[in-house]
Amino acid sequence: MARKWDWAVRAAVYRELAAGRSALELESALGVAMSTVKSWAKLAGMEFMPGRIGGVRRMPMDAPAPAGAGRSYRRLTVSDRAFIQAARALRVPMSVRAIARELGVAASTVSREIRAHEIAHWRVPHYDAEVAHYRALARRPRYRPGKLDNPSLRAEVVSRLNTRFSPQQIAGELRIMFPEQVEMQVSHETIYQALYLQGKGALRHELTVVKALRSGRTTRVPQSKLPPRSSRPWLDGARLTERPAEVNDRAVPGHWEGDLVVGPENSGIVTLVERQTRVALLGRLPGMRDSQTVTGILAEMIAGLPAALTKTITWDQGTEMAGHASFTVKTGCPVFFCDPHSPWQRGTNENTNGLIRDFYPKGTNFNEISDADLAETQRLLNIRPRQTLGWRTPSAMLNELINSVALTA
Repeated sequence: MARKWDWAVRAAVYRELAAGRSALELESALGVAMSTVKSWAKLAGMEFMPGRIGGVRRMPMDAPAPAGAGRSYRRLTVSDRAFIQAARALRVPMSVRAIARELGVAASTVSREIRAHEIAHWRVPHYDAEVAHYRALARRPRYRPGKLDNPSLRAEVVSRLNTRFSPQQIAGELRIMFPEQVEMQVSHETIYQALYLQGKGALRHELTVVKALRSGRTTRVPQSKLPPRSSRPWLDGARLTERPAEVNDRAVPGHWEGDLVVGPENSGIVTLVERQTRVALLGRLPGMRDSQTVTGILAEMIAGLPAALTKTITWDQGTEMAGHASFTVKTGCPVFFCDPHSPWQRGTNENTNGLIRDFYPKGTNFNEISDADLAETQRLLNIRPRQTLGWRTPSAMLNELINSVALTA
């Protein structure tokens, strides 16, 4: 009869533990003290669960063990390991290379397996298939479900990313839509990590848009090093210092910022954005960028708005607005110009142009963009919830302003 310090008894203890039996049961069935079972489990790399009964964490023994990070060799099954155990127990043990040929794996896989899972018993190494498989499974990292593992929340996030919402916009809108459902809320940082850090951007594979986020830059763009521009006569009386003070705090609607987004073959679009509501308007240039053409397009873009919502436009010092005086006479909307190389003075428009470049990257020929496509881009820009608006949308805020102006007229 085998004694409790024989390897056969110790191997039986391991197999029974892996099968889910407690240390208390093994003490009764095999005559091995609970303290000994705990000690053996620790030496075998088994996670012993505390308590009066005791035992080890259960493992799905019919599952293949996980491959190590970056390794391409085949995962060994419990049957593979049983073959290794039998081959090593022969009167003349099979060589590592012979075992590898039988299993169809590299010799290094078998060698590494034996070295990793042999257990010394009275200084004699022993290999047991079930113990080895249990230990291999136990190395699998524990998985803690993440926020975006919730299918409903994940669908909401993916849908908004496909509509070109930023992670902050998504997080803000979900808090408004699901105020009482914490499981349907997620931080913008979690979305960023799901796109770029976890699983090699697994979330990005579910998107229909080319870029999940607006900016592809990894470093800041340095400020302009161009020399100061020469004096331009059309700036007289229209510099930023002469703009009404009410424009600065965005408390009064009707003040706009504008610029051109240009492409090859003299193509381009005129962009306008309202400072308070962030509403964007886009107008196509007909293959020309001269001042008469640009100011004509601008006049058409604001023609449908109430006069109370077209008080000023702020532009950079580009020559395309040299004829702004005639535009002001025609529309009643004065134009004011930023200082040289100071795009932050019309930062709302600069930000909007960055969003537009997400739809139309540099090099886009705007002569080839249809009016319907341009209108759809304008719509998508204006239905984005904005953090600065308390996660409301620009279009909703503009409609409220237009209605309020109509009621007071």
